Amino acid sequence: MCSSLKSRFLAINIFSFAILINFSVIAQEAKVDHSHHHHNMSLDETGMVMNSNSTKLPRDCQQVSQEYEFEVIAETSYAVEFPGNIFGLSQHEYKVEPCSRITVTFINQDEVRHQWMVHGLPKYLYDAGMFHLEAAGGQQQTGTFIVPSEDKTYLVHCDIAQHMEKGMKAQLVVGKGNGDLWGVPSISNNFYMDTYLPSYSKLLVIIAFIIGVAVTTFIILNKQ
Repeated sequence: MCSSLKSRFLAINIFSFAILINFSVIAQEAKVDHSHHHHNMSLDETGMVMNSNSTKLPRDCQQVSQEYEFEVIAETSYAVEFPGNIFGLSQHEYKVEPCSRITVTFINQDEVRHQWMVHGLPKYLYDAGMFHLEAAGGQQQTGTFIVPSEDKTYLVHCDIAQHMEKGMKAQLVVGKGNGDLWGVPSISNNFYMDTYLPSYSKLLVIIAFIIGVAVTTFIILNKQ
């Protein structure tokens, strides 16, 4: 009887362990598949395209307003005219209409891999709010994305360590934009000028001036 109970107990444990292992494998596969689907990623030995979108409109767009195609080349020769830069892009500013569909062909003519990334896009449409092209040395990648209707200036750069700091930075201006980004070659100054004062500092100066005039007038009148 004891032997029979031990056999049943062992069989139940083996069966439970098999179910657990099977469930873990399925869960892991689902997680991997979900991750790739979530990022809308295409990856091979030549590089990667992430979050490409040619059909889904942003919530504030009724239709695609314009079609744009940009061919962007990454090559060190484009950095020569900018002292201190090592890497370069053939174009550092891209101007488009709101709700436009943009197709970018990113050609890497260097030996090291480079990226062409846009940040700040709506996260409900683009995971992490970005569109991402990455090309290995001597390769190219093409992808498409649709921008929202707001006037905004988006950061474009290579996210590999020190590539942006050494020249691979640009801006995508949608509509009127909302001001140039700092440190974009041929577009803006390399130094970020920050006043370190709150946005209401002008109002404080005006109030201080009025109080000063009032106090001075009060003192003068009391002396008379």
